[in-house]
Amino acid sequence: MEPAILIIEDEVSVRSALRARLADLGHTVQEAATAGEGLAHLAAGVTELVLLDYKLPDADGLEVLERIRREWPDVAVVVMTGFANVGVAVQAMRLGAADYVTKPFSLDEMMVVVEKVLEEKRLRSEVARLRAGQHQQFGFDQVIARSPKMREILDLVRHIAQSEARTILLQGESGTGKDLVAKVIHYNSPRGARPFMNITCTALPESLLESELFGHERGAFTDARRQKQGLFELADGGTIFLDEIGDMPQALQARLLRFLEEKAFRRVGGTVDIRVDVRIIAATNQKLKRLVETGVFREDLFYRLNVLPINLPPLRERPEDVPLLAAHFIEEYNREFHKEVAGLEPATLQVLQAYRWPGNVREMRNIIERAMLLTAGGRLTPDVLPTEVKQAAASPPGQEAEEEPLVRLGDQGIDLREVERQLVAQAIEKAGGNQSRAAGMLGITRDQLRYRLEKFGLRNRNA
Repeated sequence: MEPAILIIEDEVSVRSALRARLADLGHTVQEAATAGEGLAHLAAGVTELVLLDYKLPDADGLEVLERIRREWPDVAVVVMTGFANVGVAVQAMRLGAADYVTKPFSLDEMMVVVEKVLEEKRLRSEVARLRAGQHQQFGFDQVIARSPKMREILDLVRHIAQSEARTILLQGESGTGKDLVAKVIHYNSPRGARPFMNITCTALPESLLESELFGHERGAFTDARRQKQGLFELADGGTIFLDEIGDMPQALQARLLRFLEEKAFRRVGGTVDIRVDVRIIAATNQKLKRLVETGVFREDLFYRLNVLPINLPPLRERPEDVPLLAAHFIEEYNREFHKEVAGLEPATLQVLQAYRWPGNVREMRNIIERAMLLTAGGRLTPDVLPTEVKQAAASPPGQEAEEEPLVRLGDQGIDLREVERQLVAQAIEKAGGNQSRAAGMLGITRDQLRYRLEKFGLRNRNA
């Protein structure tokens, strides 16, 4: 039975007129002349919306409203009340009515209210559905953990998610899953229904990053034509994920520290403190303590963020998880590519476990995706793996060939900044200006590459 609109109204003329107009609009309509009949309809079928008269022959409308909200909380209620009873209408809203209409009303007026309430109800259902999907997508089971190290980390993540922790620091090499852990913490916490805002600190120049985080007032700078809310305001009640925190400019480090200490900030160009309730999850693939020692990162901010550190181990230190991760990715790509690959050949698993995984879990995902695209069915065989992975398996354990250093350090030292600039320029040249390909050559993200292009004043035709 399709969800219906139920009219609980003792006046036959009002009931009939509403039924006719709602039916013309394609709604399924039920009628009740008394509270008892209306409650029986609610108990027997699926009702989406109730149009409830305040004065009924056998009950007070507000009492009926309270019972509906208690027993059928998903049913929306619009209360119909006399013009002289506006106070009752206000009370009805406090008790959970979606809206109210005062009598006498026009049918057009009532239809506008009905459509508004139904649309709001549909939007809430859609939001609930999406949030349920996010909870499933980022459940604890998405963190593959058989190794003792990862099981210990998963236990810590479960505890932190439910805690009142305001700052969390995720550290680990690129590709170890810091972004996934951040989302798992958020969506399995009391903040899970509130926004999760993600920004990479290398993605924008300092001036734009400050505006993105804290917002700006109209006229704060040349292009500030209107006031803008930043991520800190938009994430109120939720979580902000600051990726690559080690690359945050020092001026912004000072602003972030002030927010963490005072729970308040000002928009760029603003004079009023704005208070919000957000959890900060910061992540870095760098050793923050080393950045503190070199003066790149503020010591006071480091200790403020380092209250609850989570250090994600590289994949080479958790070989027990390789078979589980491979099976997880095979299942994922079976669904995406509509295939029925049964798993790994024993020889393929042996190759994967012998590899050192410099790109960690992200690299494994990419390699399994490539293998799945090259495999028609059956099991993944070693021949669908990249050459460098197979070569690693061919070397005896602990006897990997010594790599020729990319750069040799002379007696007079070297300009590290110039080396980095040249490597970025070479990557862009070899990739023909394709930033994604150049970033892959350097083992960094596209956002990190764009940050370095701007840092060194390099330009390319695909910028």
